[in-house]
Amino acid sequence: MINAIVLAAGRSKRMGKLKPLLRFGDHTFLEHIISVLKNSEVDKITVVLGAEADTIQQSADFSGTNIVINKDYQKGQLSSLITGIRENSEDTDAILLCLVDNPFVTKDVVDEIIGKFKETNSPIIVPVFDKKRGHPTLFSKSLFNELLNAPQDKGARHVLYSNEDKVLELDVNDRGILIGINTEDDYKLHFGVNP
Repeated sequence: MINAIVLAAGRSKRMGKLKPLLRFGDHTFLEHIISVLKNSEVDKITVVLGAEADTIQQSADFSGTNIVINKDYQKGQLSSLITGIRENSEDTDAILLCLVDNPFVTKDVVDEIIGKFKETNSPIIVPVFDKKRGHPTLFSKSLFNELLNAPQDKGARHVLYSNEDKVLELDVNDRGILIGINTEDDYKLHFGVNP
């Protein structure tokens, strides 16, 4: 089973507005990512909320997902990932780590990553475009303990860099894997309007 964990718990300080609720066409960032994942080969979708969780829950459609609240979201992204991993069931083979500020993830890329995992059983699969690594990243269950015990200040990157020999870089034809929307300028650049 593949569990897609969507991290949407941060305070969005640099953006100044809640990133999960930024508009992506007729939907919010979070709804768009959930929709993509629902149509993909993932088996379960876990959304991790934290900052202003009530506001986000009232403003987005979470049908078909499992919501968990990270009460320690101030500790950073790793604390949200740990919250998500702890929700894994025994039959979880891998997690697909998705970030709410990487909204251009597509079904094709998700399915390519999952297909490659089923084919190779690689412990880590990272999509690559133009020789640059992007998101989302897949981690197999063999690395869950390392993720749970990673240094707080380094997070999942620490596990990635500590296991370079286990990383499979998957070339994809989608620049969207590289696009993070962290500031108002980022949003305006990619959407043509102010957030």
